[in-house]
Amino acid sequence: MQLIHFFNIIPEPLSDSPGGGRIWRQNRVFFTGKNYVVQAGSGRGKTTLVNIIGGTRNDYRGDAFFDETNLREIAPDDFAEIRAMKISIMHQDLRLFSELTARQNIEMNPQNDKDALFIEKLADRLGILPQLDKPCGRMSLGQQQRVALIRALVRPFEWLLLDEPFSHLDAINAKIAMEIIAEIAKEREAGIIATSLGSTNMFNDFEMLEL
Repeated sequence: MQLIHFFNIIPEPLSDSPGGGRIWRQNRVFFTGKNYVVQAGSGRGKTTLVNIIGGTRNDYRGDAFFDETNLREIAPDDFAEIRAMKISIMHQDLRLFSELTARQNIEMNPQNDKDALFIEKLADRLGILPQLDKPCGRMSLGQQQRVALIRALVRPFEWLLLDEPFSHLDAINAKIAMEIIAEIAKEREAGIIATSLGSTNMFNDFEMLEL
């Protein structure tokens, strides 16, 4: 999947909005291997953008494409396969199972292509190795956010979608997380689309776009 192309896209809930940014109502192409950070305030559609690309929302006007394929023409089963093998998403609401341990949440995806040692190395770098066998419901939001990040990174992907990935992290942990994200995406020659509510200081090598 070499590119993601938005042509005159506007989500239905924002249809009365005049646009004016660099994505909604624009001709915008995202290229694999490139990194983008989408900055906007609350209610401007950052999570909607992630969900359109992930195929879980289609309430928009305009057209979106993966290479030459219109997203509206992709069958649900085919989109599920795309999400399993080509797009990895770290959701803003994390979507962890609170009763399962951090390790179980990370390993439960059958498409994981990294072994337990790799997971433990990431957890160690992110400072949550001692919490791997602890139920997520007993972890802080910052710890849970790092679990969700590891889960996204151990899946196969050509595109990594990160919806406000550092919202519960302090500057030091956000910097470590960003270094890991950049390393793994570069190894896979993958593209990154991240969103940010506020500061984009952690995204120094990213193209900054406003909605």
